[in-house]
Amino acid sequence: MNDEIQQEQERLNEVLETITKQISKIEGETSQRRQEVVSIRKHFWDDLKVNVDTFDDYLETIIGLRQQAQALSVSEGEHRYASKRLSALRRMKEAPYFGRIDIKEEGSSLTEHIYIGTSTLTDSTGENFIIYDWRAPISSVYYDYPPGPIEYSTPGGDIRGMMKNKWQYLIKGGAVESMFDTSITIGDEILQQVLGKGTDKHMHSIVSTIQREQNKIIRNDRGRLLIVQGAAGSGKTSAALQRIAYLLYKNREKLKADQVILFSPNSMFNNYVSNVLPELGEENMQQVTFQEYLDHRLADSFQVEDPYEQLEFLLTERDDPSYSTRTASINFKASLRFFEIINTYRQSLELAGMIFKGVKFRGETLVSAKQISERFYNTNTTLRFHNRIEKVEEWLSELLDETEKRELKKPWVEEEIEYLSKEDYQKVYNKLQKKHGLTEDSFDDYDKENEMLARMIVRKKLKTLRKRIKALQFINIKGIYKQLFDEKIRNELWNGGNIPAEREICSATQKMLDEGKLHYEDATPFLLLKELIQGFQTNNSIKYVLIDEAQDYSPFQFEFLKRLFPAARMTVLGDFNQAIFAHASERVDFETLTSLYGIGETESITLDQSYRSTKQIIEFTRELIPEGHRIKAIDREGEKPLLTQVPSRDELHRQIISKVKEWQSRKYNTIAIICKSAAESAAAYKALSASGEMKLVQTGTNEYEQGIIIIPAYLAKGIEFDAVIIYDASNETYGDESLRRLFYTACTRAMHNLQIYTVGEPSPFLQNAAADSLLLSTK
Repeated sequence: MNDEIQQEQERLNEVLETITKQISKIEGETSQRRQEVVSIRKHFWDDLKVNVDTFDDYLETIIGLRQQAQALSVSEGEHRYASKRLSALRRMKEAPYFGRIDIKEEGSSLTEHIYIGTSTLTDSTGENFIIYDWRAPISSVYYDYPPGPIEYSTPGGDIRGMMKNKWQYLIKGGAVESMFDTSITIGDEILQQVLGKGTDKHMHSIVSTIQREQNKIIRNDRGRLLIVQGAAGSGKTSAALQRIAYLLYKNREKLKADQVILFSPNSMFNNYVSNVLPELGEENMQQVTFQEYLDHRLADSFQVEDPYEQLEFLLTERDDPSYSTRTASINFKASLRFFEIINTYRQSLELAGMIFKGVKFRGETLVSAKQISERFYNTNTTLRFHNRIEKVEEWLSELLDETEKRELKKPWVEEEIEYLSKEDYQKVYNKLQKKHGLTEDSFDDYDKENEMLARMIVRKKLKTLRKRIKALQFINIKGIYKQLFDEKIRNELWNGGNIPAEREICSATQKMLDEGKLHYEDATPFLLLKELIQGFQTNNSIKYVLIDEAQDYSPFQFEFLKRLFPAARMTVLGDFNQAIFAHASERVDFETLTSLYGIGETESITLDQSYRSTKQIIEFTRELIPEGHRIKAIDREGEKPLLTQVPSRDELHRQIISKVKEWQSRKYNTIAIICKSAAESAAAYKALSASGEMKLVQTGTNEYEQGIIIIPAYLAKGIEFDAVIIYDASNETYGDESLRRLFYTACTRAMHNLQIYTVGEPSPFLQNAAADSLLLSTK
């Protein structure tokens, strides 16, 4: 093996020499391209003759302008390409490749050595490949096959052959540290070395350890919807990010990063995954939370609750008299049944039920809500719903035109003119001069001057009103949504009731709307109704939508996103064992999603292998959930999770401080003290923060940082830590069966060590596990 490593090191040295030469060459090209761009920008107009005296002169000027702009665009494009290539080569110097396959294609007598890395490298001629990009068609063989018969697809057709050997390398700092000839997808020794490291403040690329099932996710090109159900730590999020990189590479001529959008659970998670695509030489896609989208659309009109406020209520307010009503409301409003009710309700508005707002100007009613309603239901009734709304908008705009004419001669306008200061008058004059090309002589005629000033003043006063009418704000969407919960509408449209706490839900919803609030479970239904009435604001530029932590989305929200991005393919990733929101409490799979695009357009992949945690942690956590036996643990040894029962909060805090110091001495980069809720996190932070540098993670925290953090379980989803402390796993805190998934989510964040404390009697979730997968301590 030493001889083989030496041979590979010699080959690696040659590759590094090639990379160094190419870096030197491209550095010169990049500098030259940058100077060209600067020069063209600086002298853009120098060589351009601008003449518009005749049509021919004008045409010549336009042609010259386009030629200059094209030259600039070409130079900028060449500079961008050179800069991107330079960055890729610099990254390759650390570890140019991580794998090799030796294959012989059908019909060929030669065995070819295919080296695979994060980017392509060719020789000085540009024709012979030294390293293949991991996303190239031939590279799929590395992830999908053991030695033996192989087949892969290329733009030119399917290629068949035989793989003689498959090698994996661990290269650091330009040195081959280890290499493996393996008959499995990825050598466990390399996988363990990679996964056994301490965590960083960012998630990193997994291209060197992609498994076959993950590769299916990355390269999937079939259908409109890809559903990935993955166990905690199965690499589903990482695979999804590599999928984006693959799609950008494969479709680089027609797909840009800003045509891909990732819906992630929170802003801190966005920061955590922000490094993956740049590490692979790609621009980051758009990243947004669903809440950010809701706030963008609704925050001007309502105080919109976020999902974590909703969850905090459910976790901490079980004694609240409204608790059962709120839980029933969340489940009902997340359902496809409510989605259909809203669609049916919108259709019923074509005949009756639209509510409008009267239009007032200076405290005087120009047209009442009743008059608008009569106009809508008595005029142009043969037109389609949205055309009727357009006709009403045109009618109201014409009324404003008539109002403008009437108001010109009214005393208030004269008063406004009289009170114009010199500065205001000059501003008005400048605006009129700019708009109409007026000269000072135009203001010599007092009547003409007065008329122009009056028109400008009235138009300015009416400007806001015109905008509101154009934005269809004469429609009372809030009133229409509130009306949906009236008894009469319920009896007509809610399909016979049978909804738990139906009357209470309706009363509570109407009260909330009166207070100017919108609960999280109402935000998407309200927005859907608004879109159905005013016209759907679709986004056709987005080609791929990825939704992480998809178990937290309701069927209602998926239907809304499908309408919002009609031209997009959708990838959803989640784990229903981590479904902690109320609407998902009874559902355990993604079966309802197949109806989004139909069975023929939907593909599902399940990831059962967990890579995040040690074998001992996985063996413990899988006992916490139904069907947990299906989760497979990687053979990475560690310590069993430890359960310690303490008599008091003071003793709890003393032991936590001691445990943190012990783990710090073991050089753990990230230590998380995970609490059930934000309220418990705040209390823990108050008690523990004096002992050292600890950070409290809250809903608004934007950056994921290393060190010691105190965090609610629901904010820790999707993130991993070297070591985790469960703050209090007592029966009092985690005694309710509905909290099982939240507890499982908290425990599965740990990579290397898991310490569970309980003040008093442990949660029933721990009873079955205590015998063989959990060490007990009462110190």
